Amino acid sequence: METKALDTRSLRLSAPATHRSFRTAAVLGAGTMGAQIAAHLANTGLEVHLLDIVSDDDDDPNAVVKEGFEKAREASPDPFFTDDVADRVYLGNFEDDFERVGEVDWVVEAVLERMDVKRDVHARIEEHAADDAVISTNTSGLPIHEIAEERSEDFKQRFLGTHFFNPPRYMKLLELVPTQRTDPSVLERVAQFGRLHLGKSVVVANDVPYFIGNRIGVFAQLQAIRYYTDGDYSIEEIDTLTGQLVGHPKSATFRTADLVGLDVLTDVANNLYEKVEGDERREAFQVPEVMQRLVDEGRLGEKTKEGFYKKVDDEIKSLDPETFEYTSAEEEELGDLKSIKKAGGLDDRLQALYQDTGRAGTFFRETTLELLGYSARRIGEITANPADVDRAIRWGFNWEKGPFEIWDALGFETVLNGMEEHDIAVPEWVEAMHSRGHTQFYQVEDGERSVYLPDEQGYVDDPRPSDELRLASVKQDDSNEIWSNDEAALLDVGDGVALYEFRSKANSLGRNVMMGLRECIDRVENDPNLRGMVIGNEGKNFSVGANLGEMAMAASQGEFEVIGQYIDEFQDTVQQVRYATKPVVAAPHQRTLGGACEISMACPYPIADAETYIGLVELGVGLIPAGTGTMRLAAKAAKEAPNDNPSEIQAHLRPYFETVAMAEVAEGAAEGIEMGFLPETTRIVMHTDRRLYAAKQQVLRLSEQGYMPPPVMTNIKVLGEKTLSTFKVALMQYREGNYISEYDEHLATKLGTVMTGGELSAPQEVHEKYLLELEREVFLSLLGEQKTQERIFHMLEHNKPLRN
Repeated sequence: METKALDTRSLRLSAPATHRSFRTAAVLGAGTMGAQIAAHLANTGLEVHLLDIVSDDDDDPNAVVKEGFEKAREASPDPFFTDDVADRVYLGNFEDDFERVGEVDWVVEAVLERMDVKRDVHARIEEHAADDAVISTNTSGLPIHEIAEERSEDFKQRFLGTHFFNPPRYMKLLELVPTQRTDPSVLERVAQFGRLHLGKSVVVANDVPYFIGNRIGVFAQLQAIRYYTDGDYSIEEIDTLTGQLVGHPKSATFRTADLVGLDVLTDVANNLYEKVEGDERREAFQVPEVMQRLVDEGRLGEKTKEGFYKKVDDEIKSLDPETFEYTSAEEEELGDLKSIKKAGGLDDRLQALYQDTGRAGTFFRETTLELLGYSARRIGEITANPADVDRAIRWGFNWEKGPFEIWDALGFETVLNGMEEHDIAVPEWVEAMHSRGHTQFYQVEDGERSVYLPDEQGYVDDPRPSDELRLASVKQDDSNEIWSNDEAALLDVGDGVALYEFRSKANSLGRNVMMGLRECIDRVENDPNLRGMVIGNEGKNFSVGANLGEMAMAASQGEFEVIGQYIDEFQDTVQQVRYATKPVVAAPHQRTLGGACEISMACPYPIADAETYIGLVELGVGLIPAGTGTMRLAAKAAKEAPNDNPSEIQAHLRPYFETVAMAEVAEGAAEGIEMGFLPETTRIVMHTDRRLYAAKQQVLRLSEQGYMPPPVMTNIKVLGEKTLSTFKVALMQYREGNYISEYDEHLATKLGTVMTGGELSAPQEVHEKYLLELEREVFLSLLGEQKTQERIFHMLEHNKPLRN
């Protein structure tokens, strides 16, 4: 069996691309993974042929592939960026359409996880594929070299494993598994394309059962489950101890199992147990009886609405392992977790939990020591590089730290002593490392990280790709901070480019942030050494919008003059983003709501993460967008209309009005462009870690070209009361159908008033300042209404909208 992969440390993954991109692909197998891989390949612009077996239905030989494709179309979250992307996927079957395989650059086989089936399909692929096509198999654990062992030498050189994590659009990790015959240039081409165009973080794994991510991640998950099935910890207690407290996703252990599917997890565990005969902890992959019984009874988790958890009359109940009924959660007996949560950052929390003498500490110590020991013993088998284990777990399981990073956080000696106390085997390479006086797996010098490699018996560089800009590295040098206040900072990110970083809670856009932004644009414009500015950050979200708490406090005290001044300042600042004499490039990512959306809309040339969830959601808190967003959509509708005919403009205005009235949020940057929340000039970056680098490059490109801001809009065609009346009729019908409340109708009418230009008896051209003043007036009037204040305070208290 092959166990040693190519030396991949020299792989070039960063831009500029050095290999030919793929333009066409064929995905063979339209199951859950195949159909969604096809969707994501289409997201990146490829023409994709999705094929599956011929249906037994004589009337429609494509019934199987159509069913798989339609399931992908209906999946949530959506695997497609937009509806139009789906048009790039062409369906077919293995009998009538297999010759299409010969027309593509990349063939991805994603059929059943059975060796005989995969071998048969690859025999057919070799007959049809172009001589220079790359061929890959998508599998979560079958031996890659065995799939192609009967193929020609030429085929083997172009063949490798591609393990996409589910769902492919959203999960960051892509494991590439070359064989000893795989041409290194083929591996690098797929890795480069995966990172730059599919947005994947790539780890190259050895060709061993379940590679890196699942081998370690499933081990961790199953051992946590055993503390419920074989121990005295409840489901809720384990999910508390394996969730956000320790830097894992909120779904923790059991909710994650339900989401993945207990049948899927059981299959993976059973296959691992069968395949890893030489693993000293093989028994850890035996499926617990409780989980097997759930599968046998068809309780598979989220897909069947019951698994370890079940929602009963709006209450989430968990499985009682004795009665197999679902019961309400009992009070957790985990001691003083509050003090552990308040210990500080993740490293501090992990150390506090490790030292805890109660049940929480016992669980954490025992499970963590087992995991770290197991991970260390796998080095040399699944990969030669501890950093690849950490990356696979961070990217594939969404942990903040991988096993060796956790080990460093807890302390090298602390963990070694713990392993000795618990009789956990320590591999020779760790003992040798210790004997040489090395007491951490990672070292950082001058901002550059190195990792200990057993084969090298020392540290080697572990650099980030050159096309990533990390603010943590920038901030290590205090001289890079040009300006700051309590909630924002301006940083020098090199080459004459500055970056404005929000630092407020949830990156909200309070007065300090917005006034700081205005001041910093002034600084950049007047500094001959600066060429432009990026607006970006590395927070969980770009920004959730304006500081509601600040607004609510002022409104409750009747300080409407102050609020009016704040709106003026907010609008002026957003306008300054648009009309600055040097390029200002917004770089939104994840949630980009309200005022943050308006900043992105105003930016002439933004750079957006593909997963930017953007929208104007103010109506949800009883307000309208008043930071130029309403004005900009009215102007966009008028510009998009083929002529000045009011009915043509109304046809373009109405969908924008409805989108804002319903507080809809785009499910990605591509959809954000379609919905009008991002300009057509937006460049979408597929890999989130490249976003700030790309934004910096955008500033430099615009500067090199001789930047000029867009002209002020002096003649926006608005439609007046006739179109507003049309909107009112539609709103009344929605209210009478109980789709919206009476106050929703009132708010949407106010929105329509602004978007149609106010009290105008006929269509008219107006200056953008006219619409901005309308925004301001309506916003202030709504802020004074009791029901709006109720909505605001409800959102602040409960973090969800009130429909009053």
